[in-house]
Amino acid sequence: MRIFVPRDAAARALGADAVAAAVLREIAARGLDATLVRNGSRGMVWLEPLVEIETPQGRTAFGPCAPADIPAILDGQSDKALGPVEAIPFFARQTRLTFARVGLTDPLSLAEYEAHGGLAGLRAALAMTPEERIATVRDSGLRGRGGAGFPTGIKWATVAQAPAPQKYVVCNADEGDSGTFADRMLMEGDPFCLIEGMAICGLSVGATKGYVYIRSEYPDAIAVMEEAIRIARAAGLLGPALLGQGPAFDMEVRVGAGAYVCGEETSLLNSLEGRRGVVRAKPPLPALEGLFGRPTVVNNVLSLAAVPWIMAHGAAAYRDYGLGRSRGTIPLQIAGNVKRGGLCEVAFGLSLGEIVHDIAGGTASGRPVKAVQVGGPLGAYFPPSLFDTPFGYEEFDGAGGLIGHAGIVVFDDSVDMLEQARFAMEFCAVESCGKCTPCRIGAVRGMETIDRIAQGDPEALPLLTDLCETMKLGSLCALGGFTPYPVLSALTHWPEDFARTRRAAA
Repeated sequence: MRIFVPRDAAARALGADAVAAAVLREIAARGLDATLVRNGSRGMVWLEPLVEIETPQGRTAFGPCAPADIPAILDGQSDKALGPVEAIPFFARQTRLTFARVGLTDPLSLAEYEAHGGLAGLRAALAMTPEERIATVRDSGLRGRGGAGFPTGIKWATVAQAPAPQKYVVCNADEGDSGTFADRMLMEGDPFCLIEGMAICGLSVGATKGYVYIRSEYPDAIAVMEEAIRIARAAGLLGPALLGQGPAFDMEVRVGAGAYVCGEETSLLNSLEGRRGVVRAKPPLPALEGLFGRPTVVNNVLSLAAVPWIMAHGAAAYRDYGLGRSRGTIPLQIAGNVKRGGLCEVAFGLSLGEIVHDIAGGTASGRPVKAVQVGGPLGAYFPPSLFDTPFGYEEFDGAGGLIGHAGIVVFDDSVDMLEQARFAMEFCAVESCGKCTPCRIGAVRGMETIDRIAQGDPEALPLLTDLCETMKLGSLCALGGFTPYPVLSALTHWPEDFARTRRAAA
């Protein structure tokens, strides 16, 4: 018998280590022929710690569990029983491609990874020409999952065609957006998938070295990735020859200090080089002059982790999911005031209302939903009147928003949207790298202007909209350029929250 208790950081924060220790005590006390496996999370955070027991009929789930629940679970008398994991409604409606193995396997078992389809993509890629590999990624419709949504195949082709004695693959695992955790979950739950995706990328563009840039706030992900790289290198997956037959490719983890702006690719490259994390002016593009001045692919964790599935199953199979120009699947990260928070991987195309009400189950407070922020702290706030917006890049852009890293944060009707607008400006002021004036100064002036509005100054409202326009058009990167999205969407959809007078006195 195998018993699974997640080692995912969210599960551990909710007591998974104590539950795992209780499982080991019961195994020893009962003399059971059983093994404890520390898997990744299935993504149903409201059920963590989620204990799974392997049976001939499949894996049965129990949760959320405490150490005291383990004896009853092993006796078959637990009231925490949830039935088969795959039958839980939140999980059953998913289309798991990138996260197919997360929660299913031991994250650091290369044998289990391969037994569940791992390395099939790399083996398929090794049998292709570089042009065929890039064409497969391009034809799949895969776009950057880190926020910009830029076609991955075009970026790879640019690097592949650039002449240089050395090229690099850089994985952006900074994941600084509030309400996002998919990168962390993937690295902690299926690290070999990211390694395989980076190896395929290096193989395709002619890069022999890769770096995974992880924020320091992710100690569990850092430890798992470093161990997985060591295991992969020892097994010949990485090193002088990919799987013993391809060209050289090796990689390592680099830890960032936690600056939000280092999620922007040029700031990240500066940080990797040991410089201050500030934005670089473009051109030149990183694809031509990136890390150490060499052609560099900079992709998000989820973009690179999608590549092995695409290579193994073909571009058409991936392109069959989604809508419009948004192809494949997107791991939604649902947080905030919701009944069912967690990660849900689905094909593009669900409406925002389906995500909030059907998947997330509405608010945890039971009060009506007032606003949903999509795309992190720089994303627009959506009111219920826009809940029919399909989840796709162009569709959200047309509604005045952005998908970003697909973080979804829900607020009920007790939220004050003026305070949320001020938070956006404050976030920008705190996290600005200081390189450009519209971001560095504009965010501070934005806080002051919103404070004037809160005090009932009617002249401050047009000043705020003018300031947002300046930041949007004049900022060097998306931090200053996108901060107006949450501010203006709050002002547009909830003007009543900006119309009260003498708010401070009240």
